[in-house]
Amino acid sequence: MLNFGRKITAGKKTASGIPKSYLEKMSKELAVKNEIAADLYTKYNVKRGLRNANGTGVIVGLTKISEVVGYRIDEEKNKIPLEGKLYYRGYDIEDLVANCLDEKRFGFEEVTYLLLFGQLPSKKELSEFTSLLSEKRDLPQGFARDMILNTPSRSIMNKLARSVLALYCYDENPDDTSVMNVLRQSIDLMGYFPTLISYAYQAKASFFDKASLHLHNPLPELSTAENILRMIRPMGEYTELEAKILDLSLMLHAEHGGGNNSSFTTHLVSSSGTDTYAAISAAIGSLKGPRHGGANIAVINMIDDLKKHVKDITNKKDVDAYLLRVLHGQANDGSGLIYGMGHAIYTLSDPRAVLLKKMAKELATNKGILDEFELFEHIEATAPKLFAEVTGNEKAISANVDLYSGFVYNALDIPLDIATPLFATARLSGWSAHRMEELIAGKRLMRPAYVNVEGHKSYIPILERKDAKEVKKEARKEIRKEAKEGKEKAREEKIREEMARDKERKENAAKNEEQSKKSEHEKKENLLAKKLRSRFLR
Repeated sequence: MLNFGRKITAGKKTASGIPKSYLEKMSKELAVKNEIAADLYTKYNVKRGLRNANGTGVIVGLTKISEVVGYRIDEEKNKIPLEGKLYYRGYDIEDLVANCLDEKRFGFEEVTYLLLFGQLPSKKELSEFTSLLSEKRDLPQGFARDMILNTPSRSIMNKLARSVLALYCYDENPDDTSVMNVLRQSIDLMGYFPTLISYAYQAKASFFDKASLHLHNPLPELSTAENILRMIRPMGEYTELEAKILDLSLMLHAEHGGGNNSSFTTHLVSSSGTDTYAAISAAIGSLKGPRHGGANIAVINMIDDLKKHVKDITNKKDVDAYLLRVLHGQANDGSGLIYGMGHAIYTLSDPRAVLLKKMAKELATNKGILDEFELFEHIEATAPKLFAEVTGNEKAISANVDLYSGFVYNALDIPLDIATPLFATARLSGWSAHRMEELIAGKRLMRPAYVNVEGHKSYIPILERKDAKEVKKEARKEIRKEAKEGKEKAREEKIREEMARDKERKENAAKNEEQSKKSEHEKKENLLAKKLRSRFLR
């Protein structure tokens, strides 16, 4: 375990001291007080999740940085599925990738230049830019020891965000938001990120997992992908194919439109005029969320669960049976989702998945794991059919980039802890471009509106207020009072009913007696009349 002669100040769990009973009670109160009826969103035409009714995103801005195409809208405003396309600054990602592969060179640095400056670099411009990044591979003096190794975190993303915020203190001009200064800060961060995530991982593995600490200095002559593989592996070894496929993954994750959650966060926070370190750490916080940046981890976990329950992964019937259980919420995490399938924008295909799949197969062949690659291929082919069978919904569903990036990370023996930080390292290029676009073209504080749906109330002086226990006590007292009053009313009603019935009985008896007397009298009169008629008739 690491020890640099200083007290390690992180890693120990500290109880907050807040009673669990209090938190449970108040959590229930919060759930009640913050619940908003779903029909109110419709009533006020609120676009929940900034999504239109047909699933498309609400337009909140304009961008020149990238374009994501997965469908078109017809005259009736219906979504018509299309083969997916991704453009960086107007250039098709397929062309960018194909060119780098044909020329047998790394492409992430070129893509980063393109996203930042809006144009493809010449060989000289790319060399100059790559040199600037290389100069920033080493962290500021003392930073690795003080901010990472002596303060490890269980979460690499948490440590990455904290490290970015800490770098503010090492910047002589941190708050200047001029384009020139923000560009300088962006290049600095792009240079630092591979080392930040690698050292954060090594510190976590050493302190929490009791693994040996392996620290390798970054080498300026290596690409971003090569340096990452070198620094996260114990012996620093890697093959050219491994580095090339990681480079491809970084290229494909570098940018994905201004509407994705972390890029939108970058625009939103940057519009306030805050510093670069605050804006980028906010984007990291967004990407850390499982709904955004954790999808490739979900794929890896799903495949691990599949292998536990399917003895032979080449048996397609058994695999399909497992996937059906997943869709029914009876397997994996119970979510009912086959991870790595479907996308908010892409319909017929995700171009990133298409490109990564080709290299993934080459990697699988090289490592002798074609059976596993074919498992992923089978999931891609059969999941849409099974989804339609279970849900009755035949909408277009295709594999997304997370399906094959999950396979690639497994094949490269990349630790699960570092999967999302790798995503952040790639996406920093897009975040930086979006931050500068917001500062140059946005120039307005983002200030959307919320409709208040809480009624107005009269203020209650503190001495007249009652806590929840008092309210419940009074409520129970009122219930008992109402119950008692109810019983008394019931008794009174019963007495009234009995008196009414008794009166009715007496009245009926009197009527019956009178009727009886009347009948007797009539009998006597009839008998007398009969005698008189008999006497006179003689």
